[in-house]
Amino acid sequence: MLDVATEPVTDTVELPIEAAGPAKERASAADARVERAAQRAGRAAGEVERLPFDLSALEEEGVFVNVDAHGFGLLDRRLDWQALGITLPRGADLAFRPPRCGLLPDRYRLPLLRPAARAHAALHRYSYRFSLTETLFETPAYRWVPWRAFEAFEREFQAAQAALEAARAAVLEQYDAVREEVVDTLLQLAADSARRLEATGHLTPEGFQDAVVRGVLATMPGPEDLRTKLVLRYRLGVVLLGSEMLAEQRRAREERRHLEAVEAAAALERQQQAARARLVQDELWAEEERLRRRLQAEAEERQREAEVKERLRQFKLEAAKERLQEAMSPLEEGAKQLHAAIYETATAIRASLQKHRYLHGASARRVRELARWFRLMSWQSDQQLETLIAELEDLARRPAGKAKRDPGPIDQVLGDIVALCYADALALAEPHRMGALEL
Repeated sequence: MLDVATEPVTDTVELPIEAAGPAKERASAADARVERAAQRAGRAAGEVERLPFDLSALEEEGVFVNVDAHGFGLLDRRLDWQALGITLPRGADLAFRPPRCGLLPDRYRLPLLRPAARAHAALHRYSYRFSLTETLFETPAYRWVPWRAFEAFEREFQAAQAALEAARAAVLEQYDAVREEVVDTLLQLAADSARRLEATGHLTPEGFQDAVVRGVLATMPGPEDLRTKLVLRYRLGVVLLGSEMLAEQRRAREERRHLEAVEAAAALERQQQAARARLVQDELWAEEERLRRRLQAEAEERQREAEVKERLRQFKLEAAKERLQEAMSPLEEGAKQLHAAIYETATAIRASLQKHRYLHGASARRVRELARWFRLMSWQSDQQLETLIAELEDLARRPAGKAKRDPGPIDQVLGDIVALCYADALALAEPHRMGALEL
């Protein structure tokens, strides 16, 4: 049976006990528990009593409530013995725990602490305590409040909250004055502690009083701490039965399997999309590679065609040059023969000039005949040779007078004519020498 605490309550609540249902499932489950208990205890099944246990009253006629009050510990702190001017003996077997000090004056601190105690007292007044539920819940914080007493509990709890808000507002309104009062009290405490230390033969360190004040003020709650960290509320709870837990676990497992199936489907879809994307990318790369190779092949084909066309053009040019050479070879041959004849005549006239040291009459006639013959036989524009022959003819026509002509200018002009016609004369004579060698 439930262990109900004997605490005073405003209303008494009767807990109805229902008989076990006639359902076959319940009977079979109860029989199975009876058999199991009898087997483990070594008794007969008939000796095991069936004790009815029903939590429907707890479910239907009330609710579990927990008063949650936290943050009120910041209103005080522990002081070390030295701050109080007390030096403990060393090596003592007795443990001396340092006392606690309120960080606010009691006229402000106690009104902040009392609402929490008032809320807990209201919960204890209108609730029941069940040892079994505390064991099952693994905490004594939740107590069962009947619905008939819940409104009264809630009124007292709201009154406690209103008292907390009023005390909080009073502290915040006078916070600067409260802080100054705490500082003055701490300075007086530090001065008394310093005198006690000196009276017992201990030296007080420099800045002892300021250190004590700073240490306490560092932990003194600020306005924001008082607004946000002092919390007073209550929580509601209902019994979660084993069957409901199993159903919840089953639903959780089903939901988890559903989520896993959805995630697996989503992962499969992502993999398929990634595979399709890779396939499309591979196709794009393959198509790009095919286009690149086709363009490269077309470029190589155009290059080969250009090379073939260039070779054909060169062949055509060479053939045209050959045909032009064949067409012009008789004219060139005649020009070379003309130059060779002029070379021979100029060489003979120059040899006669060098031999006689003057231009002989016969040599002068040969010069005039050479000039006339050149004008008749020259069908090409050979301006340089024409100039030299004209100059030679002019030198040969000048009257000699009693003195002989100066052979120097004539020899120079003849030398230029010989040098100009030497190459053609040599080229014309070369085939004859090659023929002579063949013979």
